[in-house]
Amino acid sequence: MDRSTEPTLGHEIKPADAVHHPEGGLLKLTLGAIGIVFGDIGTSPLYAFRETFAGHHTLVVDRPHIFGVLSLIFWSMMIVVTLKYVAILMRADNRGEGGSLALLALITRKLRGSRFTAGLVLLGVFACALFYGDSMITPAISVLSAVEGLAVVHASLQPLVIPIAVTILIGLFWIQRFGTSAVGTLFGPVVSVYFLTLAVLGGISISHDPSVLLALNPYHAFNFFRADFLHAFLALGSVVLAVTGAEALYADMGHFGRKPIAVGWIYLVLPALMLNYLGQGALLIAQPTAIASPFFMLAPDWFRLPLVILATFATIIASQAVISGAFSVTQQAMQLGFIPRLKTVHTSAAAVGQIYIPVINWLLMVMVILLVLMFRTSSNLASAYGIAVTGAMFIDTCLLAVVLFRLWRWNRFVAGGLLALFFLVDGAYFAANLTKVPDGGWFPLLIGGIAFTLLTTWGTGRRIVAERMRTTDDIQAFIQSAATSVGRVPGTAVFLSAAADGVPHALRHNIKHNKVLHDRNIIVTVLFERVPFVEDAVHAEIADLGASFSRIIFRYGFMQQMDVPRSLHRAEFCGIGLELDDVSFFLGRQTIIPTKLPGMALWRERLFALMVRSAETPMEFLKLPTSRVIELGSQVEI
Repeated sequence: MDRSTEPTLGHEIKPADAVHHPEGGLLKLTLGAIGIVFGDIGTSPLYAFRETFAGHHTLVVDRPHIFGVLSLIFWSMMIVVTLKYVAILMRADNRGEGGSLALLALITRKLRGSRFTAGLVLLGVFACALFYGDSMITPAISVLSAVEGLAVVHASLQPLVIPIAVTILIGLFWIQRFGTSAVGTLFGPVVSVYFLTLAVLGGISISHDPSVLLALNPYHAFNFFRADFLHAFLALGSVVLAVTGAEALYADMGHFGRKPIAVGWIYLVLPALMLNYLGQGALLIAQPTAIASPFFMLAPDWFRLPLVILATFATIIASQAVISGAFSVTQQAMQLGFIPRLKTVHTSAAAVGQIYIPVINWLLMVMVILLVLMFRTSSNLASAYGIAVTGAMFIDTCLLAVVLFRLWRWNRFVAGGLLALFFLVDGAYFAANLTKVPDGGWFPLLIGGIAFTLLTTWGTGRRIVAERMRTTDDIQAFIQSAATSVGRVPGTAVFLSAAADGVPHALRHNIKHNKVLHDRNIIVTVLFERVPFVEDAVHAEIADLGASFSRIIFRYGFMQQMDVPRSLHRAEFCGIGLELDDVSFFLGRQTIIPTKLPGMALWRERLFALMVRSAETPMEFLKLPTSRVIELGSQVEI
């Protein structure tokens, strides 16, 4: 059996230090990054500025407050996105891959045995749990806010907003099974046109009142807090909507590389977003009643319907990126040992990262549609949005602190000053979003709590099972005894084992009940390392145990797809030479029996047993041929 379900993974892979580089020139990769990475943060102008003034904590629409909010948005983008993520955190890659789980894997691999490791693992798992809450709210608020533009075009279209939004969302989740490679080439150009449109509309509005550019001065943000601290603090809960999606820049780094994302942000996305926000501010200074929908009111009457269509396409693309991100995070969590095996479908023969996980897809669809039907408007959804994102950003800063002090060993004054700034900003945003809990912020916290419980229950349960099943039998003594006491049959037997030593339970049960050995017997263990990719040179480790027994350890990275038959076939160059049609695969299947033994609470043990029964079988997970698998069961008390 594989060890993908254990939180403590295999040995350090020293030779495989190569980064998994994306293919393509800088321009092509930058265009792709614009289409995929920036969709979430790029759709924020639809609702972020409006919610700061017209949300649940309203502000007076006047010049001082407009300047204060614009200053907060600009400096939030500079500190959180540009400095923290683009300039610093994206340098902390795990062999080219980014994201909370990849960063966690990097830290725990480098600091293995540290007394801080357990706490860091819990932080990383909680960040992963919060991501699921974010992945439900993002499609709902993005699509709904774009479709609400129909009511700006004509008030009579208001009743159609929710039905159209739900239809779009159902279609979006339905097409996931087919993959996105065919339409993916359109993402970059469409989103680029969208950003250029943001810039042009904002620039035209700014030309009517260029004084709005003065809002970039940080004095206006400080003055906002000095003059009205309570309202300024509450406004942070909506201002942060302007930087939601910043974590996606880091999480998707492996697809495009750091430089294309940085180029896209600095030269197109950041200028376009700020021009649009400043344009909305100039519009509100001249026309405060436009606060109902300042984004769409920037456009002249004849362009509002095309803008609604363009914005809807942009939100669909942003939602697609979040859904794909949920699949990717789930795969990483599976292979790092925090989620049960789930059916995973690869939708592209060329791109290993394009996957589809049916149960995650349909669960997300149900929850997203429920959110739309429950909250009804993007303004109501904005109350639920932000707390998961700010929580994840705060955790990223905690992990960054470990990187700066323990891995990079920066000057403590420089690192301390930067971290103080990041903790101040992230902490303020998180605290401000806690005020949203009664108005909807409870939803992502509830989802995050449920996901955290499931993740930690699975990880702890698998560790307990591994301890219960661990044997101290010497494999050499067992082989010598078995080789002289039972008969032989033709063919090759492959026994899957979770441990890289000892006697596999499937082998023990086969000798006990069938009382035969095959002419050739191979013990296979699959280990997932805390690196995204393992090079071919160290993928397979083969040892001859004598008496026609061999042991093979296959090592995979957490971004790689495992396929044991394929790996066995490739192992021929190591002298194995298998005919897979002549191979029988023996698996051990455990039935979990919850007890009052020391371990977990009884209710968590029962939950774990249910998760084990619901998980995809190792046969499917390891791509074993169904007609050549023999499963031998046992009961394990935990």
